[in-house]
Order: sequence, then C-alpha cells, then structure tokens
Amino acid sequence: MESKKFRQYVGILAAVVFYYLIHEGAHLLSALAMGVFKSVRFMGVGMQIDVNSELMTSAQMGIFCAVGAIATLVAAYVLVALTGSICKSQSKLLKSTMYYITIAMLLLDPCYLSILCGFFGGGDMNGIALLIPEAVARVIAGVLLVLNAIVFWKVVLPQYQKTFAEASDMQ
Repeated sequence: MESKKFRQYVGILAAVVFYYLIHEGAHLLSALAMGVFKSVRFMGVGMQIDVNSELMTSAQMGIFCAVGAIATLVAAYVLVALTGSICKSQSKLLKSTMYYITIAMLLLDPCYLSILCGFFGGGDMNGIALLIPEAVARVIAGVLLVLNAIVFWKVVLPQYQKTFAEASDMQ
C-alpha cells in the first residue's frame, strides 16, 4: 500500500508529463500538419517543438502557438467531466494522479499566458500576439484562469475531498 506522500509525488510527476504530452503534442501535430516541424528540443526539465518559422505565415505561427493552450483547456474540461467517474475508482493512486493532472490542465496555461509570460520571455504569447493583441490575449487568459479556478474550487475539489475523506473513514 503506497503512502499519501508517494501518491502526491507520482501525481505531480504525472501532471508534468501529461501536461507536456498534451501541450507540446498539440504543437507537434500542428507543426507536422503545416509541414514546418524541425525538431524536439529538450531543455532543463521541459521540452519545446522547434519549427522552420521562416516557412510560416503570421497566422500559422499564431495558430501553432495557440494550439498547445487550447489542447490543455480541452483536456482540462474532459477531466472535469470525468471527475465523478474517476472518484469512483478504488485506486487511491489513480485518483491522486488524476487530481494533480486536472489541476495542471486547468491552471498552468491560463496562469502562464495571463501573468507569467511577462516575466519569462513570452513563449507562446509571442505567437498568439500575431493573431490578437497581447493585452487582449492576456485578459482572455486571465478570465480563463479565474473561471478555471472557480471550476476547480466548486466542481473538482469537493468531489475529490469527498472521495478521499470516504477512503480515510474506511481505514
């Protein structure tokens, strides 16, 4: 039987891996579809899809940069919709892992695009700003951050709290 701390570490690690698979996977698929894929760069604890940007229009670059955040948002809401089913699982490890993955999918990109991109060189925001003004994109991301935080607080968290409390009562 695994400990709570073990489940937390596995959940956080899985959230990082899942986030990169979804976010960077969307970038990869869009780069392949546009015929501009160059390489996958591994840097520090992360990775990045490198493209032949000179072959891309501004709109293509904007779409390429936006698809990662769109994919994580879609994944987030699929996980929110599945929260009740996930919480019925007998596996504490699965529930803990899905809990952390849901948090990452709901909050990472909106937080980065609304607040953190200004401190860390822009990243995807540089391309998204080719489609819409950066200030508008940051406001949209900020609104999504608030809405997603409310969804987490009002929908996801209560279900997981209930299932983990029930599991504690059974011991």
